Amino acid sequence: MADRLTAAQTAARLGVRAETLYAYVSRGLISRERGAHGSTFDVLEVERFALTRRRSPAPRPGTDRAPGTDGSPLGVIDTDIALIEDGELWYRGLEASQLAGIPLTGSTTVGGRFDAVVRWLFERTDRPRSDASALRATDGVLTAGRVLAALPPQAPAFSVLLTIVASLAAADPERFDLAGATVARVTERLIAGLVDALPAKGSRPGSEAPLAARLWPRLTAAPATADRVRTLDAALVLLVDHDMAASTMAARAAASARAHPYAVVAAGLGALDSALHGAVSASCHQLLRDVADGGDLASTTADAARRSGSGVPGFGQMRYPDGDPRAKALLGALRSAAREDREASAALGIADTVSAYVTERTGALPSIDFALATMAFAWGMSPDAGETVFAVARSAGWCAHAADEYTRTPLRLRPTGRYVGPDPADVQHSGSNAR
Repeated sequence: MADRLTAAQTAARLGVRAETLYAYVSRGLISRERGAHGSTFDVLEVERFALTRRRSPAPRPGTDRAPGTDGSPLGVIDTDIALIEDGELWYRGLEASQLAGIPLTGSTTVGGRFDAVVRWLFERTDRPRSDASALRATDGVLTAGRVLAALPPQAPAFSVLLTIVASLAAADPERFDLAGATVARVTERLIAGLVDALPAKGSRPGSEAPLAARLWPRLTAAPATADRVRTLDAALVLLVDHDMAASTMAARAAASARAHPYAVVAAGLGALDSALHGAVSASCHQLLRDVADGGDLASTTADAARRSGSGVPGFGQMRYPDGDPRAKALLGALRSAAREDREASAALGIADTVSAYVTERTGALPSIDFALATMAFAWGMSPDAGETVFAVARSAGWCAHAADEYTRTPLRLRPTGRYVGPDPADVQHSGSNAR
């Protein structure tokens, strides 16, 4: 059956041996069905059990479990950018969802919050300035555009973004200056260049427009209404930073070795373009598309979970057991913007159906990745559009982390490996015997 896992697949999903899996079965913790080809397990029941185990109490001190094997951190790094506490995300003491707040329909405020937040990360004032101007790129965008023309037409988002970053770096004479004020200027040019160099699918506003308004026609040919741009602007703000995510750790490690900001962002992009990080929204988009095309809800959801190998994509953010506040904020903004939009409302209906089913079966709630995919699906964006939004937004956080890391001892994030391979003396002795 499409919605069943083999014993080997189930054990791999839970990170246990087959003997442990069958011990769970014997204790009634998880059910199985026996068939001609062995035991099979329900995909979503396995996911619910996996989430339950993830929330189990940490082992007592003195146990022999190796650091990190239970998902606990291998180290702790001081940061003054993002705090995750009591089920909320905060940037420098301000709640992220409030910073991304969307005015009521009819307001004259259209975008620009993200531009202000990027500057605020480096200005370190109490709160972002309401009169902040749009982020501006430089002539390096023209070079990036010419280089992009050499890529295949269907090049994925990661390849396009990495190409733009490399091109912008080559044209920026300040890239090696790691002084704080210079890094702030470079960050603005880098993020604006990432957006302005992307090929357009619709009519482009002028360079004085807020970044969200300039990004919109690079993602979709759908008209850029005020509500739509505000929703995209909110998504950018919500994705600026998220503690020491894998991509942020990669970016900080590069900065620790004194990589310039463009190289820092390239390092972050490398970690972001992964099945368990920035690329999750593409898997969510595929799930929504499959359901919209008439696929059976149970089968398509189970197939998505099996393909990911780590549960239903876009559900169950480990830092928020009671639900990802970023997803709630973005889905709420999307719902408000889609009131008079029949196609977007239909897409939201599909997303609500999928969300309700997954939550009922697994207990997992939507993450920001699912919200990003829903936005992309509702407004005719490509499956990897969510990764582009993610990368543009998180570049601000990566550069802010880099600016902090440049003030620290160089190479402090280079860990020391503990060798566990064969003894060289034994290998040499074995080789001499063979001769």
